[in-house]
Amino acid sequence: MEPACPHAMHAEVKTIARPEGRPPPMVCAHCGSRFTFSNDRRRFCIHCLLRSVLDQDDVDPGKRPQQSDHEVIAGDSSAVASAKADNRTPIEFGDYELLEEIGRGSQGVVYRARQKSLNRIVALKVIALGHWATEPHVKRFRREAEAAARLNHPGIVPIYEVGERDGACYFSMGLVEGGQLDAMLESGRRGDTDSSRGEREPIPIRSAVELIVKLARTVQYAHEHNILHRDIKPGNILLDAKGEPHLTDFGLARLVETESTVTRTREVLGTPSYMAPEQAAGETTKLGKATDVYGLGAVLYQLLTGHPPFAGGTTYETIRLLLNTEPRKPRALNRKIDRELSTICLKCLEKDPKRRYSSALALTEDLEHWLKHEPIQAKPSGFFTHGRKWVRRNPSTTVLVTLLVALAIGLSVTVWNRKPAVLISKSIAILPFENLSPHPDSAYLADGIQEEILTRLANIADLRVISHTSTRHYQSKPRNLSEIAKQLGVANVLEGSVQKIADQVRVNVRLVNAQTDSHLWADTYDRKLTDIFGVESEISKRIVHSLQVAKRSGGAGLRS
Repeated sequence: MEPACPHAMHAEVKTIARPEGRPPPMVCAHCGSRFTFSNDRRRFCIHCLLRSVLDQDDVDPGKRPQQSDHEVIAGDSSAVASAKADNRTPIEFGDYELLEEIGRGSQGVVYRARQKSLNRIVALKVIALGHWATEPHVKRFRREAEAAARLNHPGIVPIYEVGERDGACYFSMGLVEGGQLDAMLESGRRGDTDSSRGEREPIPIRSAVELIVKLARTVQYAHEHNILHRDIKPGNILLDAKGEPHLTDFGLARLVETESTVTRTREVLGTPSYMAPEQAAGETTKLGKATDVYGLGAVLYQLLTGHPPFAGGTTYETIRLLLNTEPRKPRALNRKIDRELSTICLKCLEKDPKRRYSSALALTEDLEHWLKHEPIQAKPSGFFTHGRKWVRRNPSTTVLVTLLVALAIGLSVTVWNRKPAVLISKSIAILPFENLSPHPDSAYLADGIQEEILTRLANIADLRVISHTSTRHYQSKPRNLSEIAKQLGVANVLEGSVQKIADQVRVNVRLVNAQTDSHLWADTYDRKLTDIFGVESEISKRIVHSLQVAKRSGGAGLRS
């Protein structure tokens, strides 16, 4: 990836130290602004891009911004200040002067700006990709402005003006002098403070509940006007100087009564750690008020525990946890949380939308009961409820366990006179699955399926499975399976491909005995995205069965 920035051609490369474990953000060497990533993963500076659009003397408007090999790794304010030293003049953008960048989201960059005609300071959001934005991106941006402009509530950041200039879409809104909730949570987690002890207490439990009550009333107001937010998270909650919350970024908002073309694309939009299961599965027809109730519960969970309900190492892992596991009880992470508040929080996070609160107002009322030390409406899940949830999430495993128990009972009578099975040495390598999806962003799905199959097979006794680290360098290379098998020292090789279109996934797999170059088994699986985790189990079972057949016919295999 190379940065595209017309003003950074002669900048000097600098590397600034960052705290251990945190990746350094890339910033433009000319103006000090952070780079933005386009759909094709190219970096560019929106600050200089806008200047290239507006400053006709510096850049030929008919040319695409040139690429630069120079960039700065930002780490401290002194480095950024020196990078900005030669560019202190505010950018003129129509009726606005862009003073400084104050934030960015999935659709655009937000600037502190001065509206010259009214001489007032506003927040100006400019679409991040300028001239080269795709039509769905622009539609999503306009939808954010239109949805928020319909709402007039003290808890929602107001929209002043929506427009377009030189191919760049923008809208101005009220400037909330404070900060984002996620920044406050992050500073609390790091212990940022001015106190001599160097410690900072997390937000008090009662204050966290009061904040969610205010947000829930704001969301209820939006629902009454037939608008869903669909991306409620700490980063979209602004706190003013008095600590009052304001909801912003309606980029994913959907008019309840409208089925627009953008809605029907079945894009999975949102932030995985705060995303409702029906949203993560791409089931747009199931989205409703309960989707926002889930988001409120996820924010409450983080305020109470310091962690989101689900967080994996990758997007795939986070979504897998979201769809197939239950969140840990808040009390297990913070013993100061009582059972009633934990029950309210977990009710918001139910997988089934029908088991959540029916509305944001119902959530508000239950939280107010808790604040007043009155009985709450939510009831904790019992043993049998937890059992039913586990069975619904793991139908294949339930059937398998039932069959195994029945088999164990049947064999227990005669197993004493049977000789123990003779185990034969066997081995297999799972090569990286090829991503055939039209969007490169779906590569995480291919990687995740390969990793899950590998993990399942690694749990089989006496089966030698080559690690992902040893096979990953065969990604996107011409494959000679016999040579690969010799290099890895295995008898069998599994290769496959994954293709995702909308909420449908096709998985092709092929098991080959590399010693004889013969196909042991091949199959194609067509599933919905929500059923993809069951495919991994089916493939693992078929591999074991195929290796058993290979053993009986004289090849290297697995005997149960």
